[in-house]
Amino acid sequence: MNSSSQVKPLLEVKGLKKYYPAKKGFLGREISVVRAVDGLDFQVFPGETLGIVGESGCGKSTMGQLVTQLLEPTEGEIIFDGQNLAALSAGAMRHVRRDLQFVFQDPYSSLNPRMKVFDVIAEPLIVHGIAKGKELKQEVHRLLATVGLSENHGERYPHEFSGGQRQRIGIARALALNPKLIVCDEPVSALDVSIQAQILNLLKDLQQQFQLTYIFIAHGLPSVKHISDRIAVMYLGRIVEIAARDAIFDQPDHPYTEALLSSVPIPDPKLRKKRTPLTGELPNPANPPSGCAFHPRCPYAVELCREKAPVLEEHQAGHWSACHFPLHMKEQLYATK
Repeated sequence: MNSSSQVKPLLEVKGLKKYYPAKKGFLGREISVVRAVDGLDFQVFPGETLGIVGESGCGKSTMGQLVTQLLEPTEGEIIFDGQNLAALSAGAMRHVRRDLQFVFQDPYSSLNPRMKVFDVIAEPLIVHGIAKGKELKQEVHRLLATVGLSENHGERYPHEFSGGQRQRIGIARALALNPKLIVCDEPVSALDVSIQAQILNLLKDLQQQFQLTYIFIAHGLPSVKHISDRIAVMYLGRIVEIAARDAIFDQPDHPYTEALLSSVPIPDPKLRKKRTPLTGELPNPANPPSGCAFHPRCPYAVELCREKAPVLEEHQAGHWSACHFPLHMKEQLYATK
């Protein structure tokens, strides 16, 4: 899944899995396993934004927490800047965390309500021994200005700010250690539409200013289209399609991606008639369907889809999908159904 054969990835994920035991009864007998993330393989290259989209419950946020080591994987490798994070000691991992930061979905619950904003942003600088005294004050004020806030805002508490301002504080905290990669877990989903655009534009400006790399997790396709260079589509813990942004939106290759795009509101009623609506519910990750996990909801499914799970393959240059019959071939292949 290389975007370039000559550029070394900043992050490489191989066979990443996260399983949770489902227990029942007084003794906590394990009855099944919830496959929150079920074998992810992808790369993120320096300076790019990889968007991750999918329905709620598909494993997007779990993936983000695994990458940043907020959760321990059940299986797989996370190679960041040439180091396998699973093999690092606690001390070595603490040093890596300076380069690997997280922006949370809820800008209020992610901030300590008992700490002033100045202290929230200063905390990582103090913990990592980067600044103190006058230098610390100058650095915090610089970070506040970078995200569009004033020095006076540092003397207030999180509850005194709007949702958009709180997210700016969260972004400033993530920037404090000058990271290489920031995982943004649905950072605009809790905000008003007008504020969403401001935060997305801020993230893009910061990326250019500081040469940042993003993993941008969202279930809203418009925000992903606005900020991403490449997009990975997740379904039931797996990536079913990954390609450049325009390729995903102009020529989706997986029926699930096509259905997600059809769910985006369109004002023109003539265009609405051509859409492929997404029906049914996301299957239970503790009891996934046989074969292709999407086949119960897929309008193109055939017997092979029910029997055999497809592999994520490069069907077109730079365009990977996990489908026995990718959509760019549907005229020939689905005609026999």
